[in-house]
Amino acid sequence: MKPSIGQYIPGNSILHKSDPRTKLVMTVLYMVAVMFIDTFLGYGVATLFLIISVIASRIPVKMVLKSLKPLVFIVAFTVLLNIFFQKGETLLLSVWIIEIYLEGILFAVKMAIRIIILVAGASLLTFTTSSISLTDGLERLMSPLAVIRFPAHDIAMMMSIALRFIPTFTEETDRIMKAQSSRGAEFDTGSFMQKIKSFIPVIIPLIISAFRRAEDLAVAMESRCYRGGKGRTRFRMLKFSWCDAVISCFMIAFFAVIIIFKL
Repeated sequence: MKPSIGQYIPGNSILHKSDPRTKLVMTVLYMVAVMFIDTFLGYGVATLFLIISVIASRIPVKMVLKSLKPLVFIVAFTVLLNIFFQKGETLLLSVWIIEIYLEGILFAVKMAIRIIILVAGASLLTFTTSSISLTDGLERLMSPLAVIRFPAHDIAMMMSIALRFIPTFTEETDRIMKAQSSRGAEFDTGSFMQKIKSFIPVIIPLIISAFRRAEDLAVAMESRCYRGGKGRTRFRMLKFSWCDAVISCFMIAFFAVIIIFKL
């Protein structure tokens, strides 16, 4: 099983049982808190909170780490960018026009940690919440905007479908790349432009597959007489429980600690 962002893993943990609205709000609060952090001690607290959340979700750590694999290039690019362009007072190395400062290295490490824990925290939301629950939670959270005729149901449905098809297209990409490799295609050799051109045989069939899946989904929704959220009933009603109270208290405590560190 290859986990990816957007993939739901069934379970019976406290995070699985909690209301999707609680998890959505708490995830946003976690991201906001992480953006406030500017010290290694703060990142240590955020990482500890994330580890406790992973343990509470009963999601194998190996699967969470595998879901971060697509971030390797982004993290590496961010680190190099900050090391070479972030200035400071403690010069460590100066070669031609390249100057590396201690402050730049520390800032690069902080940015790498921030990206990793942000994505890992968001991944926990999709690991423990099905696409249907996410749709219902988003719709209920945005329902007050109906007074200004905001299409809450349509937006929630589009976001849910997008999350649902992330793992599908990830698997599709992997399958197409393996098929092209078996035909002699090389994705890791040659210059930078040659590597980009080698992905054209992957992108074109992937786009065609996306349009076909979109058409099949539209036909399936029409055949079931889908007409949007107006007058729609639900099989499962959302309700808060003790799980939501525990998660909320835990998150509020974490947010308070981060604010104290910031002040």
